Amino acid sequence: MSEERVVVLNFWPSMFGARVIMALEEKEIKFEYKEEDVFGDKTDLLLQSNPVHKKIPVLIHKGKPVCESNIILEYIDEVWRNEKTLRLLPSDPYEKAKCRFWADLIDKKVFDAGRRTWTKKGKEQEEAKREFIETLKVLETELGEKVYFGGNETVSMVDLVLISYYPWFHTWETIGGFSLEDHIPKLMDWVRRCLARPAISKSLPDRLKILGRVSQIIKVHEFFYGY
Repeated sequence: MSEERVVVLNFWPSMFGARVIMALEEKEIKFEYKEEDVFGDKTDLLLQSNPVHKKIPVLIHKGKPVCESNIILEYIDEVWRNEKTLRLLPSDPYEKAKCRFWADLIDKKVFDAGRRTWTKKGKEQEEAKREFIETLKVLETELGEKVYFGGNETVSMVDLVLISYYPWFHTWETIGGFSLEDHIPKLMDWVRRCLARPAISKSLPDRLKILGRVSQIIKVHEFFYGY
């Protein structure tokens, strides 16, 4: 592996891998993409690169692996840092701490509630939908009148973390029977602004392909276990 070669190990529907790819694209960093079958036989490269968790995404730079998506984002921001590239995290310690707080909240709240909108039924599903929408309303308030969470000029780590969930919104809305446009119209405007950025739109997985994959999983589960 060449000294400056950048490699990303990922599984195509992963929101965690998508944010890494978006960060590299936004900073115009060339990289090699390697697809991993996380539900099948994991490659030796993945097992060697992330022996603890054995999960994607992994960024390999100068032959050294960096694991965990938000840690990777911070690594990218520190390594490729000059006046020509955007900053994913602010330099001010307090503002940086806030950025980390919101990124952490998104991964804890949005991921869990969103997953339960299609893995649960009845009251549990309704509670998941309520939590999901309420979390997004909190984020909509935090966005306020800004163009992006990073300000009016460019995206930040928070923007990339949240927009990485967007391709899954369609699945959660379809299976859960609700519309985010009815609840968080300003945040959906933010989604459209993000999607207007080529580095973001070309890095996100196909939302219809995700819905198809999830629908297939549900059918298999219902066939074997009832649901």
